[in-house]
Amino acid sequence: MIPHSPANRPATHTVRQPLAPAPAAPSPWVVRWSTLVDAQASVLDVACGSGRHVRWFMGRGHRVTGVDRDIAAAHQALPDAELLKADIENAPWPLTDTVTGAVQEFGVVVVTNYLWRALFPVLVRSVAPGGVLVYETFSAGQEAVGRPSRAEFLLKPGELLQVCSDFHIVAYEEGVLTEPERYVQRIAAIRKGPVKPTGQAAQRHLLS
Repeated sequence: MIPHSPANRPATHTVRQPLAPAPAAPSPWVVRWSTLVDAQASVLDVACGSGRHVRWFMGRGHRVTGVDRDIAAAHQALPDAELLKADIENAPWPLTDTVTGAVQEFGVVVVTNYLWRALFPVLVRSVAPGGVLVYETFSAGQEAVGRPSRAEFLLKPGELLQVCSDFHIVAYEEGVLTEPERYVQRIAAIRKGPVKPTGQAAQRHLLS
């Protein structure tokens, strides 16, 4: 056998596995108002996308359910997460008791960068008494700077305040964010009603 010289040695190739995309950072609004959330609270992430907020709340020890019509990206990033594939715009709400018709309640409902007005009533009912709704999405004015630009995907001035009219409003903002420039409306609100005692101290949030 004639040994291969460097000149005629067969080329070797290292097969590299594709790197999973780096997880997107959670919304600063969601991070800030996570301080309202009871440590034992269950979390629902609506239109969870890549699962950035599923990851955030799982990292804080919560049981999290993510729902979206496409959960492939979230499943790839978080294979152990509880993810529910459902068409929440054209099919019945998937988290409903088929016998009683009652909507499943969560200690926290999170919605970011998503608007489907027909879901407002079920989102409100999905928040347990004493639970938290954290909502942040694009608002009127966004059509001047980028997408989404259609009115059905942009909140009207003060619209989230109307949605949460029966909630205790902890924080509400409406304005422009930069990098990239975008018009947003966002709210953190607690559903009123009798709260089951947990034996834990009340959550605190710092004002800035």
